[in-house]
Amino acid sequence: MTQQARRLRARLAALGAVGATALAAAGVQGAAHAADAPLPVVITGEDRVDLSLHSDNGDPTEPQVDLRLDVPGEEFEGDGEVPAVYRGEYTIRIDARGLKGVAKADLPCDADGLVAVCSGYDLYAGTTYNRLGGIRLDLTDDSEAGDTGSIVVTGEGEGLEFTPLTVDVRVGGPELLNRALSLPKDLKAGETFEPPLGVMNVGGVPSEGAVLRLYGSRGLSFPDDFGNCSSAVVDTGPLLRQHTEVLCAFPDTLEAGAAYTLAGPVRVKTADFALHDIFSSSFRPLEPGEEKTLHEGRRQGSGPDLTLERAGDADPAQYTRYAELDLPTTNTYDLELTGASASGAAGDTVPAEIGFANNGPAWISALRSGGEPFSFTVVAPEGSTVTSAPEKCRTITVDGSVPGYRCSVATPLLEDARLTFPFELRVDEVVEGARGRVAMPEWDNPFDSDPSNDVAWIVLNAPGEPGDDGTGGSDGGPSDGPSAPGAGDGDGSGDGTGTDDADSASGGGAGDDADGGLALTGAQGVGLLGGAAVLALGLGAAVVVYQRRRAGRDGEAAV
Repeated sequence: MTQQARRLRARLAALGAVGATALAAAGVQGAAHAADAPLPVVITGEDRVDLSLHSDNGDPTEPQVDLRLDVPGEEFEGDGEVPAVYRGEYTIRIDARGLKGVAKADLPCDADGLVAVCSGYDLYAGTTYNRLGGIRLDLTDDSEAGDTGSIVVTGEGEGLEFTPLTVDVRVGGPELLNRALSLPKDLKAGETFEPPLGVMNVGGVPSEGAVLRLYGSRGLSFPDDFGNCSSAVVDTGPLLRQHTEVLCAFPDTLEAGAAYTLAGPVRVKTADFALHDIFSSSFRPLEPGEEKTLHEGRRQGSGPDLTLERAGDADPAQYTRYAELDLPTTNTYDLELTGASASGAAGDTVPAEIGFANNGPAWISALRSGGEPFSFTVVAPEGSTVTSAPEKCRTITVDGSVPGYRCSVATPLLEDARLTFPFELRVDEVVEGARGRVAMPEWDNPFDSDPSNDVAWIVLNAPGEPGDDGTGGSDGGPSDGPSAPGAGDGDGSGDGTGTDDADSASGGGAGDDADGGLALTGAQGVGLLGGAAVLALGLGAAVVVYQRRRAGRDGEAAV
């Protein structure tokens, strides 16, 4: 939303919700005149586009400007026909003649050269149902560094008052690329890393200053204190969103074609629990007047300023749009399942509480997979039937024929997570020492330091009463089928009970529910290893372990 759209929203809010609600409810043109005032409509879209001389400026088939109309009222979210706020004809005029000799514009609607007219009838509250189309901008043979132009979008219609949009276009402006990063060798959790940070202005004109942004996910921090930098720490809410961000302002000019390095080191501290945490660095041009407002609401540094110094001859191939690393890669965790034991006569219902724990030292962040869950299976002991299962466990068949349950554990998972999955079993027939198997999928997980406790047992009516604690176990009994971590129905709670303690141990997003899915336990949900993809077979489970390195790869999304 542009600044003018935000200002209009604020003015509408000041008028009160009653008038806006009445306006939206009327659904006809006459409603716009009910208060003897025209209906305000804001033309929205990107109000600035910088065209690079060194790239395709995004996907050549995708527009850089998405034009929409923002109409007051509560946006419709139900089913069925969307109610109109306004009914009547209106036109939108897109005038791109200001780009002549600067850039080529592909306009929507009925276009005649560099002018297009869009016509419409109904208008709806919000922006979702009021899309005009997109504007695609590209360089021409006449485009030169420093060229500027603009597109003006206006509208008219009876009973309507349009706020126009101006899209400023610049060719070959400052374009800052970041020094490519490489994974530090043998970096261990708890150690400090000094990345070789640098920037190169590959644009056609100087940049009047720059802003450096450092980002570290939950397991990373920045111990240095610079006077021209400020920091913000998010340590509450969803684990996927917890991070530290540092912003540093450099007011000096960065000349076109020149490269710069930091005059002093910047340290990245890894926590003892860190594993495949995300670190990224990025430079961008400093906007006019931004230096005064950049650090508002953030913790300002009190030490000496961090400065840039000009480097010698630089190879543009060493610089990239996105510079980021997943580190460290050498930590481990210990996933542990615990079973249960109980005794009962035929017809009795007995509890069996399954335990799941991460004994650390590393957490399982699943940052690259967005918190996709993984799973383990439960098979009831012979002679018993499950009468009650946790919400996060669903019925399946194990080995193609044995009835059982698959329980989902959402990620991220803290380094000291303790989760419980309470089952209830009905004893149909007393079978002395009957055992039911609780198991993680059988796969080679290089980050699980002790795979021996990935299997546990539910024991019913053990000889000599319940002396078996149900923990640990060896192969035998029903085995897990072709499912793997990552196949399950996680909703971000990460537990089987919905209790608060489990919510504090695990968090994140939901994953697809599919038997035999991609194994996502082990390395941040997609198993990250140093540039290699490792395939492991565990009774048909395909496990892909992939180290995500994107430093030096233009075109990918940054953190």
